[in-house]
Amino acid sequence: MITKPSQNECSPYQWNYISLVPQTNDLLGELQVQLIDTIDLVTSLDDNTLLSAYAPGKWTIQEILVHLMDCERILAYRALCIARNDQTELPGFDENFYVANSGANQRKILGLVKEYSLLRASTIELFQSFTEEMWNHKGTANKQIIGVNTLAYMICGHEIHHRNVIEERYIGK
Repeated sequence: MITKPSQNECSPYQWNYISLVPQTNDLLGELQVQLIDTIDLVTSLDDNTLLSAYAPGKWTIQEILVHLMDCERILAYRALCIARNDQTELPGFDENFYVANSGANQRKILGLVKEYSLLRASTIELFQSFTEEMWNHKGTANKQIIGVNTLAYMICGHEIHHRNVIEERYIGK
């Protein structure tokens, strides 16, 4: 079982995302449900909505989806390194730079959804391979000590955060 980190086990920044994840005994099941919910959300929108931003300088929905994938890849890689007991200090990254260089708005939504589906399946398979001992490993990423379980919960909570932003600021749900 992947235990949810407590507030004192992570930074306030990490807790902002982790606190959004509902109590569950099955985080991997939650990630699978989340995949379906996110695909349902983005495929229900027309191209104009997908390519719009709610304010100047804000990302489009397609850029948000690519941002989610970039972050998931990076957080899953960090989890892999730390689970394998690699003590290398892992770097941070500039999400704005990544989005600006992603080409997200030139892509088709079905291609993005396919990539997202494959990525999430890969993340879930990776996490299923971790032993209980691996889930308890800690390492350094972005100059902070972080646990493998924290990274997994951040993937889930980060997506919840951005889906909430899409629903509240882009489509007014």
